Amino acid sequence: MSHIAPPLARKSIRPWMSAAASLALMMLIAGCIPGAELRPIPPYDPTVYRLGVADRLSIVTYGDEHLSREFRVNESGNISIPLIGDINAAGLTTTELAASIEEGLRKRQILRRPSVSVEVVSFRPISVLGEVVKPGQLPYQPGLTLLTAVAAAGGFTYRAVQDHAYVIRQDGKSRISGRIEPEDYVKPGDIIKIYERYF
Repeated sequence: MSHIAPPLARKSIRPWMSAAASLALMMLIAGCIPGAELRPIPPYDPTVYRLGVADRLSIVTYGDEHLSREFRVNESGNISIPLIGDINAAGLTTTELAASIEEGLRKRQILRRPSVSVEVVSFRPISVLGEVVKPGQLPYQPGLTLLTAVAAAGGFTYRAVQDHAYVIRQDGKSRISGRIEPEDYVKPGDIIKIYERYF
């Protein structure tokens, strides 16, 4: 004689099976989202900017007009100062670079008490690639986030993954990569890829 489960017992099983199926489906979908496995990249603090290749600087040496002009950080991470030569700039703050130039002027006895100021005139550009309307290179502006960078690139396409992106970032003399979120700050020189959704 076959045993038939009471209607109430069958009903109590269905919600559990439905929840398990939904969870499995959500996990499958999450695993299919491009970039979901990426580790978050260390956050960038725009108030502590370190110079990099292609930054253009205004350097003023008080009391000497010949040493006051604009310089570009070259591919080696240096700037070439008249009478001093090459000085490393990449990885330094503007304050640290100013101190390094002052030390060079003192050592070569060019100025007894040099006073130097350094200001960034233009930052190295960022690149936004992938699922944006106008992919390519963009000028960096202080305070730029991933979301405002995408807006400057014309916005997301309808196929774009919008809750994270892939970024390659210069960190000192090495490059790091990982996941960046919409409200995270973008760093000058960042290369950002907006992923395409599978479905």
